Parts: sequence; C-alpha cells; structure tokens
Amino acid sequence: MRIEQLGDGEPEVAILAAVHGDEPSGVHAVERLLADDPAVERPVKLIVANERALARGVRYTQTDLNRVFPGSPEADTHEERLAHDLLNELRGLTTFSIHSTQSYDEPFAVVDEAGSLADAVCPYLSVDAVVEATGFTEGRLVEYADVVEVECGLQGTSKAAENAVTLVYEFLAAVGALPSERADAQEVPVFRLRKLVPKRTAEEYAVFAANFQRVSAGEPFAAIDGEKLVADEPFYPVLMSPYGYEEEFGYAGELTGQLGGDPVQSDSATRSYTG
Repeated sequence: MRIEQLGDGEPEVAILAAVHGDEPSGVHAVERLLADDPAVERPVKLIVANERALARGVRYTQTDLNRVFPGSPEADTHEERLAHDLLNELRGLTTFSIHSTQSYDEPFAVVDEAGSLADAVCPYLSVDAVVEATGFTEGRLVEYADVVEVECGLQGTSKAAENAVTLVYEFLAAVGALPSERADAQEVPVFRLRKLVPKRTAEEYAVFAANFQRVSAGEPFAAIDGEKLVADEPFYPVLMSPYGYEEEFGYAGELTGQLGGDPVQSDSATRSYTG
C-alpha cells in the first residue's frame, strides 16, 4: 500500500485508488494530483491500495479486497490483511474511492445510503446517477468508512482515467479541501439496489438493457447461450454487463428520488430516467 499526502498536518480527507488492481484510473488521478501539487485547505491523504494486484493487472491476487472488510491482521490472504490495514488508514477520513467498470461508460457514484455525505458531495460531481447499495454492502468498504465510491467509466480506458481526474478535483472542492469554489449543484437521480440478477454457467452471455434505463415487465433484458431472459416486473438495470461478474449479470434497482434540486417521488415501476 502506497501512501502520499497533500498539505501539512493530520489528513481530513482521502483519495483511494486501486482497490482493484485492474482498475488503474484512480492511480492516474493520484499521479496527476501529485504532479499538480495543488494548494489545499484541508490535508489530503492519497492511497494506492492493492499495489500487488495493480502490478499484475488483476482485480485481486487471492480474494476481492472490496468484499473482505474489515479484514484481519492474522488472515491467510493478502487482501484480508490489506483490508485491515487500509481501514486503519481511512478511519475518521471522508474518503473518495475511485473505481471503473465493464457496464457503463459514464461516471456514477455508489454509497451505502443517500444520507448527509452523499447529499454534501454527489450533486457537485459529474455523475449520471447515485446508487444506494444498502443491503448489498457485506464486506465492502462503504459499510465501514465514510466513503463515496465512484465508477469513472469503462475499465482500462483513457476516458475513465481523465474522468477520474475531473471527479477528484470536484470532490476536493465539494469537501472544502481546495480554495476554489465547488461547482453548482446538479440534480442527480438516486437508484436503490433491489436484487441480484444471477446467471448460470454458459459459453455466451448478452445484455440488451441499458443501465439506469427502465426495463418493462415482459421485456427481454439479457440472454444466456441465446436464450432470452424476460423481466417479470419493471426494474432499472444497475452495473449490468455480460461478463463483469462471474455469477451474476448485475443488479435490478428502483428509482427512489434525487439529490440536488427539488425532490421527486419514488416510482420504481413507472418512472423512466433518460439521462
């Protein structure tokens, strides 16, 4: 684990990169911050977490770091020991954790719940949506730290890397770590995860549905070896892709409201968010 710092004194906020070693966009953002060396009004801790997986270009070396928090110093696996050490480094810090995905090419945020932290940060980020992961956070960092996770775009792309830089600066402005004023708040829809969408072992998978776009009951949304899967009720796909996960396509979610601007009514069955 690599740790750097912007500013003097005890850090109050943190930028976290490389929780997964095959998601290098956050490392690009950390390196840009170190090169720019911006003047900060609140000390910022910069962390590149899973250097071992990053060096190999793999998601993890033994087990998924973002599924084993709080970890243990006595654990057998590298990631479980790292989870324990990382959580100690983040204790008491407002944290921005940078990820990328195989499911969606624009940024969106993931939080435990759309509470005060999400409300203070997410409307000031260039994100298409906020995802509440409540009920699906076992072993994940969002369950144990004050953290906003952000998916910056498609894994391994230059666009995701540049998005990460933009989002890091927006986050630091939003939490008052930079002297520059934060951007104007934007209205951001909030989606809550409802259930996993499993997939059986097969040779070929396909996804027809677009993330954050309403799927109607009776509409085909994916296929397994050419056999179409049809929605038995309306839902919003979240983090859904053919090959992003081993045992599921992603999640079925519901639209619950928005952050920033005027509130909207929760209407998971009939409201369509069009971006």
